Amino acid sequence: MAEARLVFQINGERHELDVDTRTSLLDLLREHLGLTGAKKGCDHGQCGACTVLIDGRRANACLALAVAHDDAEIVTIEGLAENGAPHPLQAAFVEHDAFQCGYCTPGQICSAVGMLSEAGDGWPSHVTADISAGEIELDAPEIRERMSGNICRCGAYANIVAAIEDVSA
Repeated sequence: MAEARLVFQINGERHELDVDTRTSLLDLLREHLGLTGAKKGCDHGQCGACTVLIDGRRANACLALAVAHDDAEIVTIEGLAENGAPHPLQAAFVEHDAFQCGYCTPGQICSAVGMLSEAGDGWPSHVTADISAGEIELDAPEIRERMSGNICRCGAYANIVAAIEDVSA
């Protein structure tokens, strides 16, 4: 078993850990640090329940080896709130009843945070109508396409899209 000494900024806190080089970022968060917001759904990168932000970009933590993200800034659902106030997307998910069982919700919210940043930076999606436009309109089809990597087995998609539309407006 090979171990590496890794340093992370996780939710604004510095963590220095000795970790088996085969450890996924998801297992590091859940098993080593007790941050259980990111869920292990499929463990194959297909459901998005484990979505976190790595250096500001959304990623499936189940597919990311922790050793590959030494010195990275990681944000999980636990780190989105500021000064005890929920992130606007967290509040919108509650307001729009955008969850049922809640299992996928942390990944949905982290993915939406990353998606809003990508759209704000002008990154087009497959359905972006005008890729030369300075600003991307985040209408329902655009949001659905951008969030397609996150599965909700309860089927709360309409409310998830409404919550994201509310925040992006």
